[in-house]
Amino acid sequence: MRRKPVMARLSSLFLIFFLGLVSKSFGLSVSKHSSKLHAPFFIFGDSIFDAGNNNYISTTTLDQANFWPYGETYFKFPTGRFSDGRLISDFIGKICRSFCYVLLLLNMQNLPPIPPFLKPGYANFYHGVNFASGGAGALVETYQGSVIPLNTQIRNFKKVVTWYRHKLVYYEAKMTLSRAVYMFSIGANDYISPFVTNSGVLKSYSAPDYVGMVLGNLTITLKEIYKIGGRKFAFINLPPLGCLPAIRVIGNGSCFEEVSSLVKLHNQALPKLLLKLDKQLKGFKYSLYDFHSSLSQRINHPSKYGFKEGKTACCGTGPYRGVYSCGGKRIVKEFELCDKPNAYVFWDSYHPTENANKKIAAQMWSRTKRSRSHTFGPYNLKELFQE
Repeated sequence: MRRKPVMARLSSLFLIFFLGLVSKSFGLSVSKHSSKLHAPFFIFGDSIFDAGNNNYISTTTLDQANFWPYGETYFKFPTGRFSDGRLISDFIGKICRSFCYVLLLLNMQNLPPIPPFLKPGYANFYHGVNFASGGAGALVETYQGSVIPLNTQIRNFKKVVTWYRHKLVYYEAKMTLSRAVYMFSIGANDYISPFVTNSGVLKSYSAPDYVGMVLGNLTITLKEIYKIGGRKFAFINLPPLGCLPAIRVIGNGSCFEEVSSLVKLHNQALPKLLLKLDKQLKGFKYSLYDFHSSLSQRINHPSKYGFKEGKTACCGTGPYRGVYSCGGKRIVKEFELCDKPNAYVFWDSYHPTENANKKIAAQMWSRTKRSRSHTFGPYNLKELFQE
């Protein structure tokens, strides 16, 4: 009976000795070794990634999700995420923490998700921060005054850069920012907003010119981050926006071709842009995930991916539950709520369920070279964090 405590003490002594030996052999303390492997995670974009920033701005419930039943599956309360639970970026952050710290025998599982930048009282950005805003676009004019556009997200990021430079010596701050991964989901609202707001903006520009404006603003953003020291970037291309439940309503049940054609142009131009930046910017590395094909497959063949329903949302009303009424806090108050969100690809009229987000995040993290097409980019996320 007395052998277990003795063995436990011996095990602890061995672990201390082992860590000391490892740290000496590398000329590092354990904490410095941790810093060496550390890669912060910075998240930019729209409601696909918004972890609650829109809770803290003056806007309408059209651009907020801080009410029931949002969050019901995982958090059991609304957090401001546009889903029944966690987002793609939450899952990537969780996987990254497990992966990045496993060699150090550190348990990072119980850390909370990467926080929204505007969360009151939060001032530790060591592991990263989320700048995304539901409804945001690359263009300032997209839902102007109701969201945090991409250029403002970058201004917020620069405040975090200042925080790093105050907390760390200049060289270590520079190295940490170069190890960080910068992930983007942007552009969808730039193409949806003209149709849902009856804006005439698309009459003023040709489709290629409009797409060029969106990607031009993204390019400016990427070069700003690169100038500060960022080298590793992750992207998802646009989902099949014309086939979202909310947009099917506009298209009388079919995918809405006018939106789909803009998405096609954007998704054709994005990989070309990234290849160009790869040649222009020394050390520029990127991962590009084909969100469009991934979500399209789940919409059209739900059972193949473990879902029962691909086209109709879990929460909303009207055909395909495409009327954006989930929670009853928006223009239309009536809504229906399914019993099993995990069986659905879409949570509400625009956004995937936690189950869909989880499956997509896993694919983004570790897809094999055999499964890649030329549109995916040279790295998966695991490789990008390792670089």
